[in-house]
Amino acid sequence: MSTARLDYVAPWWTYWLHNFPHFNFSFQSVDNNFKPEETNYQQSLIFLACAAAVGLGLSLLVVAVCLVCVCCCRRDIDEDTKRPATCCLSWSAVVTGLIACSAVGVGFYGNSETNDGVHQLTYSLYNADHTLGGINDMVAGSLSNAQTVLKTHLDRLDEIFSTRADYLQALRFMALMVNNVIREMTALPDINKANVDLPAIADQTASVEYYRWLTYLLLLILDLVICLAVCLGMAKQSRWLLITILAFALLSMILSWASLGAATATAVGTSDFCVSPDKFIVNRTKDFLSADVAHYYLFCSPNLPNPFQQSLTTCQRSLTTMQIQIQGLLLLSLPVFPTAERDLLGIQRLLNSTEFSLHQLTALLDCRGLHKDYVDALMGVCYDGVEGLLYLSLFSLLAACALSAMLCVIFRVWALMDSRDKVFDDIDEEDPFNPEARRISFNPRRSNIHSFCSYTSSLGSQASLHPPPQSASNVTPTPEYMNQSMLFGGSPRYENVPLIGRGSPPPSYSPSMRTTYLSMTDAQIRHFGTDFQV
Repeated sequence: MSTARLDYVAPWWTYWLHNFPHFNFSFQSVDNNFKPEETNYQQSLIFLACAAAVGLGLSLLVVAVCLVCVCCCRRDIDEDTKRPATCCLSWSAVVTGLIACSAVGVGFYGNSETNDGVHQLTYSLYNADHTLGGINDMVAGSLSNAQTVLKTHLDRLDEIFSTRADYLQALRFMALMVNNVIREMTALPDINKANVDLPAIADQTASVEYYRWLTYLLLLILDLVICLAVCLGMAKQSRWLLITILAFALLSMILSWASLGAATATAVGTSDFCVSPDKFIVNRTKDFLSADVAHYYLFCSPNLPNPFQQSLTTCQRSLTTMQIQIQGLLLLSLPVFPTAERDLLGIQRLLNSTEFSLHQLTALLDCRGLHKDYVDALMGVCYDGVEGLLYLSLFSLLAACALSAMLCVIFRVWALMDSRDKVFDDIDEEDPFNPEARRISFNPRRSNIHSFCSYTSSLGSQASLHPPPQSASNVTPTPEYMNQSMLFGGSPRYENVPLIGRGSPPPSYSPSMRTTYLSMTDAQIRHFGTDFQV
């Protein structure tokens, strides 16, 4: 595990993002080293985020141009040109929808990758805090035992063995060993001086990541719903649905460009850290951690010596020496000083517990545990995190372009709907073969015409018609085709010759047909017989 550090190599995309130009608000070049506390570096990241506003402006300009072209260049679409224009528009909508759906798929993958990377970072922070907390607790416990409990026992034994100089000399030697343990324990680095609350950082990072993940999820769902609604709106040709889609598509386009700027700035800043993370951590910990200790944990190389090895060895030797002294005093002093048994046994138990804690402390101070957490955090941030941000940036770019094209398609669909309405407005409502006229025929104001023209009307309707009486002698027989032309008003529009002479009435009559029928003479009625009785 000591060679785990060699497995981390900054990915190529971090170098690519690291080489992005960094400019402050004065358009001056800024060093691309990760320095989040410097104002110029912060301005360079904000400048990158605001660069997406240029794309938003171009998209709005394209949409405005499309709207102007649709409004100013609108023309009536006749039957010959309607089909090619509609076909081209349909293919444009299909291609735009496919691009938007592909962008949504890329966005889902990028959102998941980024969430996994941040989760790995927070998990490593919690593990590192657990290790550092264990080190602090053991060091503090050992110091407390040595400074208070152990010295208290030694002071009481000093009073008991006051008459024996050899026993007092052994106690003085043990006190010297205790001071060595206290000195070496105090020399260990105090993590509390860092004033860094890793659990608080992990909690804050997890909270920010949750809201980021949720925001992107809602944006992805919104884009997917817009694609489906566009297909439905074009199929139904519903104006209110197209207006709703237009509003949400414009909102989603603005959010896509904003997310592109935020994701790009975050990816560039994180890549600046991932290219040289060791340098940044050494500079941030130099106030409370020596350079050799920082390098020991950051690189964890077998060639680097353990900076705590000497202190731990001194403590171990001191504890072993005190154990030997206590064993000798228990054998020699108890027959003479039985009251010293309690303190001697108390010191022995304390030395045993301190030695056990020292073994645990040695294991925790080893570089492999903390270095593994460090590498896991780097892998999560620099690999999964930055890669996910790149996919999210690609999603935002594709979605913004697709939504811009979709807005232009919606404008064109609206223009075609207006042209279709104009075509239907030019059709004569009195035309009996017009579908609109059939719907209008249900109007109560025209119910009398409908009842007259209905084939299922009762014979009472025919009896209610009283043609004006004329003399039969004045009537000249008329050829059948002329009677048909006269009967249907002389217009080919109402002629349907195959229906005449076979007892089948026409499906509908025009007002002129009714007037002609009312003006028929008795001779004409006798001539046609019951062919036109309804």
